[in-house]
Amino acid sequence: MAYKLITANRNYSSWSLRPWILMKALDIPFEDEMVLFEAENYANFRKFAPNGQVPCLKDDDRTVWDSIAIMEYLAERYEGVWPSDEPARAWARCAAAEMHGGFAPLRNICPMNIGVRAELLQVEPSLQRNVERIGELFAQGLDDFGGPWLAGQNFSAVDAFYAPVAYRIRTFDLDVGPKARAWVDHIIAHPAMLDWERQALAERHREISHEEEIAAVATVTADHRA
Repeated sequence: MAYKLITANRNYSSWSLRPWILMKALDIPFEDEMVLFEAENYANFRKFAPNGQVPCLKDDDRTVWDSIAIMEYLAERYEGVWPSDEPARAWARCAAAEMHGGFAPLRNICPMNIGVRAELLQVEPSLQRNVERIGELFAQGLDDFGGPWLAGQNFSAVDAFYAPVAYRIRTFDLDVGPKARAWVDHIIAHPAMLDWERQALAERHREISHEEEIAAVATVTADHRA
């Protein structure tokens, strides 16, 4: 079995981070290939992914695209992708699906940019609802399943799905409450997350549209990138 995971820039690519951190955390071996974002990626990304997006998993001659499909594909082959406890597993799948299909204001207003710290020009009501929901969701998982991960003692796919949110919370200093912030600090300190962040800070490539997104909604107060 020879997996190749194709991702994009460490600094910006929230969708790429999800399967990458899961595979690293669970010690699932893979070849790591990064393709940089450019002004227009669709034609280039279509060379390896039928939807023209990252992430994309190659398993020999098989192509698996979309982060949630990749995780389910891996779950059929490896233990630990989802919690073994049935109630925790059901909750984790619901929470991951909510992230996969929702939180549009958070995505649009607070883009992932690991290397910077920023102060929002304003907090839209829709964003505030997203922030409050994340705080509620994280606290529920931690309370119901005992932590320190969202669905219990072990890192699982639901943690991977919210890993980019942890960086967004830190970048924009979003108030998700003390319980949720404790999980943010916990996952950011995970060795694989530290590795991803190290690579993100070392990147010298700047993708203009991603930089413009954050400049339109916030004042950048610090930039820790190379």
